[in-house]
Amino acid sequence: MKPDKIIIITAPSGSGKTTLVKRLLQACPQLEFSISACTRQPRDGEQHMRDYYFYNEEQFKKLIEEDAFVEWEMVYTGKYYGTLKSELERIWKHGRYPLVDIDVQGALAIHDRYPEDSLSIFIEAPSIEVLRERLVLRGTENAKTLEERVSKAVHELTFADRFNHIIINNDLEEATKELVEVVVAFLNK
Repeated sequence: MKPDKIIIITAPSGSGKTTLVKRLLQACPQLEFSISACTRQPRDGEQHMRDYYFYNEEQFKKLIEEDAFVEWEMVYTGKYYGTLKSELERIWKHGRYPLVDIDVQGALAIHDRYPEDSLSIFIEAPSIEVLRERLVLRGTENAKTLEERVSKAVHELTFADRFNHIIINNDLEEATKELVEVVVAFLNK
């Protein structure tokens, strides 16, 4: 596989990554969202090859044996996630650049594999207190899962300095502008 440029974006939950990724894709038509593979069941409305490549555990392990992934990990017992080499190749073949929206460990794995051809961006909330408020406002967390996500975010923040660029999402418009500028500059060099 001949590597071309890859944009890698990661962030702790509540940092605003999903919103920023959507805005970046609208601003940069040369990017295409890279669809991840997983072993979890599809949620309502999700489709294979649109939202994720859905596999059972046996299929996923076979793909691991075939070296089909750029990166993969077992996030929870029996729940695997990964980035398929064929997905990156599909996007490059269409003359676009993959935008990989991924967890911190996966982001570091891809960046380590393609250090010259990837731009890794870490998005963070201005503070843990703001991140906690955003998670509470989502209304999707109970007290236990809220504390788990905050604890995980604190841990993930320790890896921020390993990324090419850190964006503090304090103001959505400013963060969007900075993200687009950084990505366009990388793609144009």
